[in-house]
Amino acid sequence: MTKTNAIGLDANKSKALAQKLNELLANYSIFYQNTRGYHWNIKGEKFFELHLKFEELYNDLLLKIDEVAERILTLGHAPNHRYSDYMKVSKVKESVQVSDGKKAVENILGSFQIIIGLQRELLEMSADTNDEGTNALMSDYIREQEKLVWMYSAFLNK
Repeated sequence: MTKTNAIGLDANKSKALAQKLNELLANYSIFYQNTRGYHWNIKGEKFFELHLKFEELYNDLLLKIDEVAERILTLGHAPNHRYSDYMKVSKVKESVQVSDGKKAVENILGSFQIIIGLQRELLEMSADTNDEGTNALMSDYIREQEKLVWMYSAFLNK
């Protein structure tokens, strides 16, 4: 008989999901801090436009960080919280001070590519686990972020 967790999901599959969610949490956390840096350091003719967009983005990332951590807890596991751990697993890398808006937007698009890919992996894993909660969360994130990718790409005329 398969052992289940407190919400009735396969315990082993939930553990694998929590590990992948912790990887997503690490990437979100680095992405969040990078975006704060873009917001603080942006200069140039698009300052006012990008300063506000970067603030909107990091506020949204902060909410997602909390939701991902809470989902890990819901699955019965602990979310990682140390940046030293995040740095070891994150595919999103720390940005050095970026004051050029075009470069910052390019970095944001690269981060979304990584994060959306992780979320697609989580969609597959959560479907296999019958974990509708994680599946719905990832589906919502992907839908929102695909639109942001389109918008940031339009900003760069791509």
